[in-house]
Amino acid sequence: MENLKLTSREENYSEWYNQLVLRAELADYAPVRGCMVVRPYGWALWENIQAALDKRFKETGHVNAAFPMLIPESYMTKEAEHVEGFAPELAVVTHAGGSKLEEPLVLRPTSETIIGTMYAKWIQSYRDLPVLMNQWANVVRWEMRTRLFLRTTEFYWQEGHTAHATYEEAEAETLQMLGVYTDFCHNEAAMPVLPGRKSEREKFAGALATYSIEAMMGDTKALQAGTSHFLGQNFAKAFDIKFLDQNNELQYCWTTSWGVTTRLIGAMVMIHGDDQGLVLPPRLAPIQVVIVPIFRKDSEKEAVLEMVAKVQAGLKEQGIRVHVDDREGLTPGFKYNDWEMKGVPLRIEIGPKDVEKNSLALARRDIPGRDGKSFVPYDGFQKTVADMLVTIQDNMLAKAIAFRDAHIFEVDNYEDFKDVVENKGWAKVWWYEDGENEDKIREETKCKLLNFAETEGEGICFYSGRKTNTQVYFAKTY
Repeated sequence: MENLKLTSREENYSEWYNQLVLRAELADYAPVRGCMVVRPYGWALWENIQAALDKRFKETGHVNAAFPMLIPESYMTKEAEHVEGFAPELAVVTHAGGSKLEEPLVLRPTSETIIGTMYAKWIQSYRDLPVLMNQWANVVRWEMRTRLFLRTTEFYWQEGHTAHATYEEAEAETLQMLGVYTDFCHNEAAMPVLPGRKSEREKFAGALATYSIEAMMGDTKALQAGTSHFLGQNFAKAFDIKFLDQNNELQYCWTTSWGVTTRLIGAMVMIHGDDQGLVLPPRLAPIQVVIVPIFRKDSEKEAVLEMVAKVQAGLKEQGIRVHVDDREGLTPGFKYNDWEMKGVPLRIEIGPKDVEKNSLALARRDIPGRDGKSFVPYDGFQKTVADMLVTIQDNMLAKAIAFRDAHIFEVDNYEDFKDVVENKGWAKVWWYEDGENEDKIREETKCKLLNFAETEGEGICFYSGRKTNTQVYFAKTY
């Protein structure tokens, strides 16, 4: 066995990413083109993402449910803009049980249609509102160009679907969930995302407005990390979701939908990873601390393993996810490299000298090399380790914020804009919203309008020269 060196990010960023996802054992390619197998280490990471988000959803009054993956094809055609937006990505079942189906069934690309049908059945009165549901599920979108976690034919996600009595309630829900995603990304994933409204060209098919969180990757490209959609009454009218209001008058509901996917894992890989492998934020890492016992002679083994067991037990008492690497026949150096590849936030090395000195050798993953190493007393190690994990989490967020902010440039003309999006990062510009101009910019520069920034004051649109009070971000994207 040997630790294979990754292609460096500078040499080939795309190849570095692909190699890292495979070698860190997050996922592998499935036999079906464009699909992936999420391996146990990757699934444990997704489970931690699920747990952190699910807690937030329930704290905001949402409940979980499960809806079928198979959707009658006719449902997809009820909301015209929606079906037009998804038509190229649909996978359709035409035969089952040895016979041709009377009506083809679509493998869900998203569940607005099937959930809207059920809401129409369940909602009768204003007393039934609001309905606040979420489901954890898989979906299928027939993607032409795929990459593990970032864009696959089948992927895993959560999708929230809510119904409300008024425009104001539905809009507040849409923005609340955008805030939940932003909070999760900052505080759990150490991902500094920028929330904002998408343009009319980029909004979800069938929505009145779409909001997104945008994250900057390590190569300065943007990744849409989550979306929240204000659907207005479009789906309510298409699926007849009505209720009797307090005046006993029949009204259409106002609905929302919102979701994040396993692409969050890809985002964390690209934001935090380095040339040695993954760097995982402690709050989400499947293993927060790995202990590597070191001994050469049998006479050293007992004392070392005794201390290892005590440290392991002490960390478990603190609720820290800890693993002891007691694999035989592998050198400590191999183990160090292996756990660095997998991004474990903190490594503890315990050898005969550490036993003798009653101390522990610690190595932080977020600070490679000697700068990240320290020796701490055995006494009080639980608090020392817990505090260090907090420090690592905070440092990862601060580092990601500094990188993002250093690669966002405010420009006021098209020539500088083209230089920024091609060579430097994101462009923040004054923008007069115009779909045709947005299309031209995308065609000429291969970059997208990400979302609208928080803005004060007034400026001149960098492209049209018109006065405007809005600013937006443009960048090349995944």
